[in-house]
Amino acid sequence: MDLIKMTAHELKDKLESKEISSVDITKSYIDRIDKVESSVNAYITLTTTQALARAEEIDDKRAKGETLGSLAGITIGIKDNMCTKGIKTTCASKMLEDFVPPYNATVIDKLNNEGAVLLGKLNMDEFAMGSSNENSYFHKTMNPWDLTRVPGGSSGGSAAAVAANEAVFTLGSDTGGSIRQPAHYCGVVGMKPTYGTVSRYGLVAFASSLDQIGPLTKDVEDMALVLNAITGYDKLDSSSYNKKYEDFSENLKKDIKGKKVALPKEYFSDGIQPEIKEKVIDVAKKLEELGAIVEEVSMNMTDLALPAYYLISSAEASSNLARYDGVKYGYRAKNYDNLVDLYKQTRDEGFGKEVKRRIMLGTYALSSGYYDAYYKKAQQVRTLIKNEFDKVFEKYDIILTPTGPSTAFKIGEKINNPIEMYMNDICTVPINIAGVPALSMNCGFDSNNMPIGVQFISKAFNESTILQMAYAYEQNRDLPNITPQI
Repeated sequence: MDLIKMTAHELKDKLESKEISSVDITKSYIDRIDKVESSVNAYITLTTTQALARAEEIDDKRAKGETLGSLAGITIGIKDNMCTKGIKTTCASKMLEDFVPPYNATVIDKLNNEGAVLLGKLNMDEFAMGSSNENSYFHKTMNPWDLTRVPGGSSGGSAAAVAANEAVFTLGSDTGGSIRQPAHYCGVVGMKPTYGTVSRYGLVAFASSLDQIGPLTKDVEDMALVLNAITGYDKLDSSSYNKKYEDFSENLKKDIKGKKVALPKEYFSDGIQPEIKEKVIDVAKKLEELGAIVEEVSMNMTDLALPAYYLISSAEASSNLARYDGVKYGYRAKNYDNLVDLYKQTRDEGFGKEVKRRIMLGTYALSSGYYDAYYKKAQQVRTLIKNEFDKVFEKYDIILTPTGPSTAFKIGEKINNPIEMYMNDICTVPINIAGVPALSMNCGFDSNNMPIGVQFISKAFNESTILQMAYAYEQNRDLPNITPQI
């Protein structure tokens, strides 16, 4: 049996029936990492020695009949912007190259409590700023479907690790599409939960009002399993929403007959690759066959989402990244003349080009004389976009769109054109602005055999309906039986 090709729920069943052990799984994944990691470059830091020790500990507990968590023995990877006690957390930046946190992010504690086995920390765009994973200080991650193409960003390492079978599932963070867009490029399932449902405590901040942690998995059933483990109120996070959360696996397999699906025409404009439009329309037709009602709608604010997002996110990044000054922690320049020069030299040497670009944009938008013209106006547009989503959800259960305007592009193809790079987020940023949940999953392949993602969006705290619709589609989709040949 090929353990690395199994889903988390399949492995969980075999572990509980004692057909396999956690050590078996961990060794299989370590062997896989040894075989393909030099080609994929999904990880920044590997913790395979600790992983084996952890797997042995879980197997011992299972043998003694102790109660174990829902993910006991399942091997995972974590995006390198979530704090892990005693393990480097670099944010793929020179600024934090040697930073070892003294505490865990809340999601790490939750996964540890459920018995997950950490294989390592995953590559990303520096400080989560990017759409291609080409902005990492350490190395570029490759798309397992075609090693000459990008895996997407900023959670490119998280998506590539799942696609290349280097982890059973991973966690990423999504500020403007940074889970869903890599999921689209790499043909896996990726979800941005409702803002406030998963604690951000211990997530290194990019844009605090937009950032959200979420899973990348092999299938929708795994997504429900992982969401159950990481969702919940956290008093350490002031943006965490205090409510009782349902079991996402419970209603997963229910009939979708009568569910109403909206197709917003603005998401099918001329800027969307024709093959992507065709595949997403095919998804809508399949949902209709399963009993859903599909109707076209208009969302006129869509074109304003991208400029609003880049103003808001850059402004918040400018504020959040001000702490990296060479004094408190992180990188410090070696040669400087005075305190101000220390700040300048440290930030010049420690930050990459894209991070500096966004800090400058954000600082400008927040500066005297420009705040009202840019940042305040962007926040007003944000309210209009949220209201538009709320209005659609008064009538519809789901909004169905492409996840991105194109499939994965060649490495280096857009790196020198930031505006073209930013356009890759056009289908995903409105969701973060509105604070609602969305899931991307594979719905086919283009003429180059690169994956195409479809995006399921719903109202706040309605993850269950997204999962139910996505699961129904997944169980009935007709896709070619192809996998990354790596």
